[in-house]
Amino acid sequence: MSNKPRTALAVAGLSLGTALNPLNSSMIAVALVVLRADFGLDVAAVTWVITSFYLASAAGQPVMGRLADRFGPRRMFMLGMALVAITCALAPLAPNFALLCVARAVMALGTATAYPSAVVMVGALAHEAKVDTARPLGRLQMANTSAAAVGPVVGGLLVGFVGWESLFLINVPLALAALLIVRKAAPPDKVREHGSVAELVRDSDVPGIAGFIGALLLVMMAALNVAPDYRWLMLAAGTVLAALFAWRELRFAKPFLDLRLLGRNRPLMLIYLAFAVFSSVYYFVFFGLPQLLQEAGGYDPGVVGLLMLPLAGMSVTATPWAVSAMGRFGVRRVLLAGVVLLTVVAALMWLLTGTLAIPFVVVLTALMGVPYGTVSIASNQGMFLSTRPQDRGVAAGIYQTCRYVGAITATVMIGVFAAGGVHQESWMRMVLAMLVLCALTFGISVFWRQQKA
Repeated sequence: MSNKPRTALAVAGLSLGTALNPLNSSMIAVALVVLRADFGLDVAAVTWVITSFYLASAAGQPVMGRLADRFGPRRMFMLGMALVAITCALAPLAPNFALLCVARAVMALGTATAYPSAVVMVGALAHEAKVDTARPLGRLQMANTSAAAVGPVVGGLLVGFVGWESLFLINVPLALAALLIVRKAAPPDKVREHGSVAELVRDSDVPGIAGFIGALLLVMMAALNVAPDYRWLMLAAGTVLAALFAWRELRFAKPFLDLRLLGRNRPLMLIYLAFAVFSSVYYFVFFGLPQLLQEAGGYDPGVVGLLMLPLAGMSVTATPWAVSAMGRFGVRRVLLAGVVLLTVVAALMWLLTGTLAIPFVVVLTALMGVPYGTVSIASNQGMFLSTRPQDRGVAAGIYQTCRYVGAITATVMIGVFAAGGVHQESWMRMVLAMLVLCALTFGISVFWRQQKA
């Protein structure tokens, strides 16, 4: 990225740190059967090891982003990596499954500091390297995509040869390496907030942060149906808490989320909305296609994991192309081109209702990787350009939360359209839903204009 080895090394450290969240979100999937046997759990209980990580990541990203804005991204990044290393070293010693889920949630909070902190540091690194910010953002994007894709493969090898404990222990050297690299190579934080502990706590809008986390967790838990008997109660409580959170933020002098400013920042709101809807299309494929291949195609889970790898491979390949195209044609044109291509590939997914032959599946998953890499980096750059420098941490955190919103939306819709199982008839309905969502993403993206907030 630069002729300065120190700058390139800093980006490598940040990329490694940001990769830990998607790596751990996908790696654990292959350990569920083993965890059920070791702890004597049923299917519903064991999924909490995934849900706890999911919820903590979604709620923690904006909070950690705001802390990076206030107290320094380099400091927060290193603190997060230290938290990951300590938690993952202790997690295998957990005496029961409940504490293991707590460890997963704490680890998620540690990994949640990485992406918002990295986005805040990107500006300084790009300036130092004298390159466009899209280039280091592209490196982060490629690391995240690759980690999510290889997670099940790496997880399968670790669980098979070592045990589920290794899924935690592998994070210790990775987190420490990211911490040491960033400590050595990343630029020091600029002067941030100082003052007494009482003053910092008073200005931190703790009730606002608590309201945001509580509302988000309640609504997400209702959407995921983690407690079926209390689903509507949690949704109602989450809605009320969200209203109280908005009321509080509009009245507080130094809010956690400046809702007035956010409401006036139309480009940023459009990027958030477009990315959330786009993510739901992607996760329709990421979650739905493996089930189709196993249930209707009869493929072994290991084979299915390999069939999904071309998606990540092509996404990594498409990202640097998209970065170069943005420099030549602008972010908006690349974003719209990516959405159009996404729509074409989603339409081609209809062909899977006729055949699930391996060569055909490989071609389609590879094709899906191109618009995924293109739209992801374009919307990421759009978020960066639409945000004030002092707010980029929390903005990046909300951006990541939009990804989780899209994933949950896809999960819920798959449950609706494939209540009787994921077969070729239900896949047809899901393809129609994807096309509607693609059209919505395009409609939102058309109105986005590049401007600095």
